[in-house]
Amino acid sequence: VIGSRRASWRIICSIEQREQQKGNAQHVGIIQNYKKTIHKELSSICDDIIGLLDNSLIPAAVTGEAKVFFLKMKGDYHRYYAEIDESSTQKGHAGTAYQKATEIATTTLAPTHPIRLGLALNCSVFFYEILHESEKGCSMAKTAFDEAVTELDSLDEESYKEATLIMQLLRDNLTLWTEDMQEGGDGTQVEEA
Repeated sequence: VIGSRRASWRIICSIEQREQQKGNAQHVGIIQNYKKTIHKELSSICDDIIGLLDNSLIPAAVTGEAKVFFLKMKGDYHRYYAEIDESSTQKGHAGTAYQKATEIATTTLAPTHPIRLGLALNCSVFFYEILHESEKGCSMAKTAFDEAVTELDSLDEESYKEATLIMQLLRDNLTLWTEDMQEGGDGTQVEEA
């Protein structure tokens, strides 16, 4: 549900920019009205999920794994909200949730754990794309990748497959971001968990 709304937001923003460059005020007005609809839908979904996380799921989480999973999810939904809301409120909430999740993950989950790797992936996207802290996003992705590489040999086949899948997404983002930083581009992200 949220993925299609996020894609719609990106597409409509791109179309709006193109129409503004053409000077087509009539189309821009129509697009801006549609953007309001998408914004309302996205905001409502994010508010509902964040409320569920804050009021039920996070307080009920007992294990480190569950706490990290739900805090990561909270960070993700605040990040989605931050994509459509320029204020610093959502960015701050996302950063706080990701920070808490990272603190718990580093003490309770192995570097190859899929939830820990997914957290590093999404948190690095947050730093790179939302906060525009390119070096921090790259550093976070690289650290997670490097820590996981050292423990791959100890995994069974299924765990190995899960870990390497997310590690490949980390590597893809690092490759894209490094090239983008060298070219001075816009920092478009490849993948997130």
